[in-house]
Amino acid sequence: MSNRLPNLQALALFLAVVDEGSLGAGARKMGMYQPNASRMIAQLEAEAGAPLLKRHPRGSRPTSTGLLFAAHARRLLDAADEFSDWLHHSHDHDVIELQVGASMTIAEHLLPAWLAELRRAEPRVRVEVHVHNSAQVINETLDGTLQLGLVETPNLPPTLNTAPLRQDELALVVAPHHPWAARSDGIALEELATTPLIVREGGSGTRNAFEELMNGLPLAEPTQVLGSNAAVRVAVAAGAGPAVLSVLAVRTQLSTGELRRVPLRNTALRRPLTAIWKGPRRLRGAPAHLLTIATKHPGRL
Repeated sequence: MSNRLPNLQALALFLAVVDEGSLGAGARKMGMYQPNASRMIAQLEAEAGAPLLKRHPRGSRPTSTGLLFAAHARRLLDAADEFSDWLHHSHDHDVIELQVGASMTIAEHLLPAWLAELRRAEPRVRVEVHVHNSAQVINETLDGTLQLGLVETPNLPPTLNTAPLRQDELALVVAPHHPWAARSDGIALEELATTPLIVREGGSGTRNAFEELMNGLPLAEPTQVLGSNAAVRVAVAAGAGPAVLSVLAVRTQLSTGELRRVPLRNTALRRPLTAIWKGPRRLRGAPAHLLTIATKHPGRL
């Protein structure tokens, strides 16, 4: 190998290929055209003086040399990330800006406690929270607006890094005077699917997760489509129909009797809550600290 400094973009591409399992997937993750990625990998192999990847019809796997190369590349890129973080914050000793996006259930019921703990640990961090539905949080994470996204949908793009936070349970809720409120035997998914529900807007993690958990059953047209959990709760309490919402979003109304939970027959609806971010797999600085808080203290079940 020559004595010149390595091409960090090429190293990041090589790790993306190793992590994703193919040159095409690695190139897509890096936002590169595959021919350019092929040339970059070939240059790395020329500098290494040995093949780094074994190519086969189902993808690419690192050679033994490639595995060692990847381990050293990760350490170098981690060091580069640390340097970048230091450089970014070296001119500002007072405030560290953190852009976080959160889906509505997380923003309303979990994120405030996480941010309070982050503030106690790192008082210089100033967090700007963007509250959207899951689809919007994903889009703003992809375009670089957000350093960290917190979403409630199982449908995540493969180009983003992910970390599980917790499992969230969805509850079928009705008004106290609704006929289902007295259904001690529960509601089967087939009956639920044929019932017009009050639902969140398209792109909502709650709605996406519910539709996926219905196992492909054709769903009746909604009776109302509303843009927030609060609006759905009010409509259900007014007798407009049933809804499926996170237990987190209806905990208070269930305890006061404003809403009633209807059991589902022989099933439970659960969805993942997930942190997402763009760029290097390993987070640094304030985003990493917030992720640690969220995973160690996921909130009340």
